Amino acid sequence: MSAPAPTSARTSLVGRRVGRLSAAVLALLLAVGLSLAVGSRTLAPTAVLDALLHGGTDDAAEIVRSMRLPRTVVGLLVGAALAMAGTVFQGLTRNPIADPGILGISQGAAAGVVLAITLAGVHTLTGYIWFAFAGAAVAGVAVYAIAARGRSGASPVKLALAGAAVNALLVSVIHAVLTTDAATLDEFRFWNIGSLAGRGAAVTERIWPFLLAGAVLVLIVARGLDALALGEDVAKGLGQNIAAVRITGGAGAVLLTGAGVAAAGPIAFVGLAVPHIARALVGTDHRWLLPMAALTGPVMLLVSDVIGRILFPPSEVPAGVTTALIGVPFLVALVRRKTVTA
Repeated sequence: MSAPAPTSARTSLVGRRVGRLSAAVLALLLAVGLSLAVGSRTLAPTAVLDALLHGGTDDAAEIVRSMRLPRTVVGLLVGAALAMAGTVFQGLTRNPIADPGILGISQGAAAGVVLAITLAGVHTLTGYIWFAFAGAAVAGVAVYAIAARGRSGASPVKLALAGAAVNALLVSVIHAVLTTDAATLDEFRFWNIGSLAGRGAAVTERIWPFLLAGAVLVLIVARGLDALALGEDVAKGLGQNIAAVRITGGAGAVLLTGAGVAAAGPIAFVGLAVPHIARALVGTDHRWLLPMAALTGPVMLLVSDVIGRILFPPSEVPAGVTTALIGVPFLVALVRRKTVTA
């Protein structure tokens, strides 16, 4: 007796998803290889493997271990963090154009950096991290507190409106400070454009605990995000605690965004485009969507960083610029094929 059609279809769907996740892992390995080998000085794959596995003291080994490896690790963490955060924000707000910037989180981090420079006299990248993370956290709490007031609670529309209001306020504050302090403007603009250049092991040590905590929180509410996509009434009927899903998912996304933006600056487009690419590959089930986003985000960021290194050598185009150049065609193609879903 043949298996029921629904069971066969489900098995086929799982097989496709596993296959595409496997392909994403291979793409990520290729992106890591490119990040380690390609730059103003291109190294042979054998030289990269020799530097990683067997040590060495020549110039190639020094380039790989002290410069490109820490930069690549930061790119892996930041790409995964921003992609997962964008996926969660889109799920919480049921807004297909939501990303870490739409709720004011990225601007909160930027405001923290500005205050670090002007008030605290902090002038190092590792020093910026704590202020950027704190600014992102405060912005996230403020947005939720504003949206939660009233009878309907923190509805998707209220979250988006509150985020827009907080974002506008923070932009005004940042511009007010920068236009009156030329020294701060000159220092801030290098961080604000978003880049992986100069990020070393110290940055990784400071952000990975927050990224791990954020990833755990958003994975916990994966089923809740699926239910929320069907509407609040349906989600409640399925036994989901809507407030708990929003608070837990929002906290996780803020942790991911705050740590990612603090480490590399407000990298554009990863949190917006990658969730749509991931949906096109594995569908809307967040138990599959979040891992796919975590794999696809670093691919996009690392490839963008590599392209930025080789466009105008020996100078570099920051990754925050090249991510938009790569992400826009992907998103336009998805829109044209009508594969973008809320």
